[in-house]
Amino acid sequence: MIEVRHITKKFSGFKALDNLTMTVPQGSVYSLVGPNGAGKSTLIRHLTGIYTPDEGEIFIGGKPVFDNPEVKSRVAYIPDDIFFFSNATVKETADFYRSVYPVFDDSRFKKLEEVFRLDPKQQMRRLSKGMQKQAAFWIAVSLRPEVLILDEPVDGLDPVMRRQIWSLILSDVAENGTTVLVSSHNLRELEDVCDHVGIMNRGSLLLERSLSELQGSVVKVQLALPDGGELPEGMDILHASSIGRLKTLIIRGEAEEISVRLAAASPLFSDILPLSLEEIFIYELGGTEYEVKDIIL
Repeated sequence: MIEVRHITKKFSGFKALDNLTMTVPQGSVYSLVGPNGAGKSTLIRHLTGIYTPDEGEIFIGGKPVFDNPEVKSRVAYIPDDIFFFSNATVKETADFYRSVYPVFDDSRFKKLEEVFRLDPKQQMRRLSKGMQKQAAFWIAVSLRPEVLILDEPVDGLDPVMRRQIWSLILSDVAENGTTVLVSSHNLRELEDVCDHVGIMNRGSLLLERSLSELQGSVVKVQLALPDGGELPEGMDILHASSIGRLKTLIIRGEAEEISVRLAAASPLFSDILPLSLEEIFIYELGGTEYEVKDIIL
């Protein structure tokens, strides 16, 4: 389990993290999402022990992360910008990680050569960005980490390799109870793999819930009211738009309760639709402030 307790971090007076509290359940795939500049990468650097907070505490498995080699040896981290010793080969890079991580699994590393199909003798600097990302995953899953932290993990990979990597990760979650925290802007892909979601904005965590709870708490409604018909009062409408008589509403609440309340308005037509993670993200962050705007040039 990852526990973040009321951490605050400032850089030259700018508050990058603001009293942030977060819990990542053990054996879960937790998606950390938010707009650019929300503080996701700063938070990840705290989780990996690169930064120390000005205030608050961070624990992995009940132990503090910063300056704790024993905890860090159970954590693997793949950043958005991969860094390797440029003159080192894939094998030499793996050897370096083997010297740092006592749980490095040599047999798994050899088996996965068939999956990634990279030449272990090839220098890292001669690999494309996508191939370097593959090498990073090859080494990371060979560490058999208890916690895997990923920042834009599959950016630059082809669809087949993306699916292969997610298959490996989810297999480790199911079989070994690996805890995965992943930050990405590809919300459609995250929706297929995550079971918990945390939405960040301006250094704070707006909410964190299981994906099923999140999708069950906000719905999209399309309806047409009779002439003079009005919506029931007191509904938590996050967004509303209309084309002719057809209204589209984003409403916070459970679908069954909303359906009963709308029925009182005797609509000519009514349909309740589930929202995607991407739509939930947009409307939870403030609706029109973040949605795509029509611009006339």
